[in-house]
Amino acid sequence: MFLRMNKLFRSLVFLFLFLGFLWFGSVLWFQWRYPQLHWDWSSIDTDDLTFPPSFLWGTATSAYQVEGGDTNSQWYLWEHAKDRQGNPRILHGDTCGWACDEWNRYPEDVRLMKSLGLNAYRFSVEWSKIEPREGVFDREAILHYQQLCDTLLKAGIEPVVTLHHVTDPIWFAEKGGWEKEENIQDFVKFAIHIVRALGERVRIYCTINEPAVYAMESYFSGTFPPGKEDLRLTALVLRNLLIAHVQTYHAIKALPGGKEKYVGIVKNITLVDPWNKWSLPDWLFSRLSDQAFNGTTIDFFRTGRFRFWMPGMVFLNYEDTAAVHSLDFFGLNYYSHYLYHFSFDPKKAFKPKIPENEIMTDMEYSVYPEGFYRAVRRVAVLGVPVMVTENGIADARDDRREMFIRRHLFALSKAIREGYDVCGYFYWSLLDNFEWAEGYSKKFGLYAMDPVTLERTMRNGARVYGEIVRRFNPIAARPPSTGRVIVDCE
Repeated sequence: MFLRMNKLFRSLVFLFLFLGFLWFGSVLWFQWRYPQLHWDWSSIDTDDLTFPPSFLWGTATSAYQVEGGDTNSQWYLWEHAKDRQGNPRILHGDTCGWACDEWNRYPEDVRLMKSLGLNAYRFSVEWSKIEPREGVFDREAILHYQQLCDTLLKAGIEPVVTLHHVTDPIWFAEKGGWEKEENIQDFVKFAIHIVRALGERVRIYCTINEPAVYAMESYFSGTFPPGKEDLRLTALVLRNLLIAHVQTYHAIKALPGGKEKYVGIVKNITLVDPWNKWSLPDWLFSRLSDQAFNGTTIDFFRTGRFRFWMPGMVFLNYEDTAAVHSLDFFGLNYYSHYLYHFSFDPKKAFKPKIPENEIMTDMEYSVYPEGFYRAVRRVAVLGVPVMVTENGIADARDDRREMFIRRHLFALSKAIREGYDVCGYFYWSLLDNFEWAEGYSKKFGLYAMDPVTLERTMRNGARVYGEIVRRFNPIAARPPSTGRVIVDCE
């Protein structure tokens, strides 16, 4: 009996030692494979920057958030409806309304860009205004965007056009929207119509903005329309948005002059790290989440294979070899990182933990410039130039924006010095605007906007950004005969 117990004890000790070795060995491997950078900013000179002469310096907006007057979008219905508890869906009951009225005041905003020395402007064309009814295109809306592009070019500012930025026409949503693969053709037809209409005015197109954010917010968290909470639909919608990019890319390239267009997709890289770097469950959950939100999209364009997997919940597998050759550049949106702590309760597990040693933005995430550097390196595996299509901070007091810009541009410059191909940087955003479910509460703008008078007022962050831009003198790279910027996105 004693011998049997002694043997059992030794077996248990061996088992615990083996499990301990497996645990800490796995954790150490994760820490080596996915290092979390933290730089000593007190010893860094953020004025030590390097950018190429052909660099695009810009700012970014989206149509629905700044133009105003849009009643044909699914977001118009969403923000005027109540949730299941009878509460407003938008913070403080805000509605977009006339937003920044950029539809009418764009000449003023182009002058603001020009005063900062910017040489590029990323904006979106509003599908619901251009095609308010299926198959019916509004000539006045198209003329508006033609005139906007002409105004930009006259000012020496390169128009960078996003074809889809969160919003859809009501008619498209009512027929199932992005839940149905057969509806993709509607978007492709719209895209072709726009590219033809804008002609030689526009060389650079972003097809879909943040497909993973659209899918997650609309079909997982339910904070965007249609407000569903279904992980299977989340995966399906993400897949369909990526297919839409591939089909749109090849459709544009098939147009006369299409091969001269630069076409890419825009992806928000929110890095996902473990809350406790010594916790194996935290590591496993964070890597699984990172793969779903980031890796699925990157791998799709790298290999042509789409794999979305959440154990016990959803597995979606799809292949499209045309995806491998469907990017002229990769549009990178970067804001911060998330720290996840494993929990069997999905609501708790997907709620990011806030680090105590990092500076907070007005959103529920921190300032983490090191992640910007990591994100550039992450997407460089695709082998195409990176265009930073969004990077900015919600900062109503304007007491962190200068630090944010300086540190993030240092991180970007560091990546460029190390040989990573980055062809542009667009700060989000030119103006305070309608920040989706957050309404008008979050102030991302280089210019503050009075919600009543719509007056634009320069913030200190804009002054700093303008000084950095003018330091690298993009005007010298702009041929006066064309007004265009020489940009290397090939």
